[in-house]
Amino acid sequence: MLIFDLDGTISDPLPGIAQAINHALSEFGYSTLAEQEVAPFVGPPLEGTFRHLTGAERPRVLELIASYRACYRDSCTQNTVYEGVPETLESLAATGVRMGICTSKRADFAGRILEHLGLRQHFQFVSGGDIGVEKWQQLEALKAAGMLQPHAMMIGDRAVDIEAGRHNGLRTGGVLWGFGSREELEEAAPDMMFTQPDDWLEIKPS
Repeated sequence: MLIFDLDGTISDPLPGIAQAINHALSEFGYSTLAEQEVAPFVGPPLEGTFRHLTGAERPRVLELIASYRACYRDSCTQNTVYEGVPETLESLAATGVRMGICTSKRADFAGRILEHLGLRQHFQFVSGGDIGVEKWQQLEALKAAGMLQPHAMMIGDRAVDIEAGRHNGLRTGGVLWGFGSREELEEAAPDMMFTQPDDWLEIKPS
């Protein structure tokens, strides 16, 4: 089984995320960011992002997240699939590979994005995050529910994806076309590194 992160792995969500983050920052009187300044914050949970950007205490951070989500309901489909991903997922599905999504994004937003991109049918589940829930906990819950095979691999573009997979005893793979740098991924030390989506076809069962 292959478990994929969504943002920065399957698709590029930056325009929609930047719009929603800036909406929230502006609403509460904080300075907004250029789109590329938002890029380093794509992937990790929102709570840490807004705490880093504003230095605010948790009650205000929760208000910022609510404002972000109110905007993101409309902007989440400003999302483009990476070249080669649809064809690779189709090939994997055709050979019987089971696949799922594990994203820090809320599950309903993730589902809408996958439907918009025409990819939802490839994934047996979509695990989404929420405030206070870490990605390793999402994988832990999937494991406890019997939804992950022992040889499953967690694939993502950020160290948090690799660390979450390793925490749960999974194999791990890092993609080099997302929002994490090569240095970030090398430090996280995934079992495999991928330079393009069709590299996923070379993953061998263990």
